[in-house]
Amino acid sequence: MKIKVCGNRDLNQLKELEKLDIDYAGLIFYQQSPRYILKKITGKEIRDLHLSIPKVGVFVNANEEEIMQQIEDFDLDLVQLHGDETASFCSRISNHIKVIKAFRIADFEANVDWLVKEYDEVCDYYLFDKANAGLYGGTGEKFNWNLLENSVIGKPFFLSGGISSEDAAALKSFHHPFFYGVDVNSRFEKEPGIKDMRLIKEFVNQLKNKNL
Repeated sequence: MKIKVCGNRDLNQLKELEKLDIDYAGLIFYQQSPRYILKKITGKEIRDLHLSIPKVGVFVNANEEEIMQQIEDFDLDLVQLHGDETASFCSRISNHIKVIKAFRIADFEANVDWLVKEYDEVCDYYLFDKANAGLYGGTGEKFNWNLLENSVIGKPFFLSGGISSEDAAALKSFHHPFFYGVDVNSRFEKEPGIKDMRLIKEFVNQLKNKNL
C-alpha cells in the first residue's frame, strides 16, 4: 500500500519524509488552502533539496499555463487535479506528466464507475475524497469507502479524506483490486502544513509492517 503525505510546506520535514517509507509528498498550489506552498517555499528551495521522493503538485481548477509553470519551477513528478477539471483538460496535462484525478464522493453516490468513466483513458491514478459543498478537499471528513468495493473503477486509486492513524486496521481490511494507496493530511498535523512526524512514523509502521 502506497502512502502519500499531502500539504507539506516545511523543507526539513520533506527531508524527514525521505527517511520514512513514504511514497509521495504532496505540495498544494491552491491559494485558498492554508497549506498553500507558495507562501512558504520557492521552487528553487525545493529543487535544491534534490528529493528522491516523488513530488505531487495539487491544483484546483488552475489553468494549463500555471500548472506547466509549477511543474518546471518545482520539478514535479506528478500532478493531482482536485477541482472540476474536464477529461479533455486532464488529457492535455497528461501529455506532459502523470495525472492523479481527484473525485469528491458523497455518501449517497450511486455509481462511481459512471463518475470516472470518461477519465479512464486520460489519467494515471484516481483519488477519492469526501464531498463537501463549496470545499475542494481538506475537510478532515471520511466518505463511505464501501461505495467503492463493488465498483470496477479499473485504475489505481488513493483513498483520502479524514484518514488518521486510527484507520490503519480498516485500511488494511479494505479490499479492491485497484486500491493503490492512501492520502493523508490534516489528521497528521500540529498546524496546517506542519506534520506530526511521530504520528506519520507510527502510521507507516502500522500499514507496512505486517508483524504489527
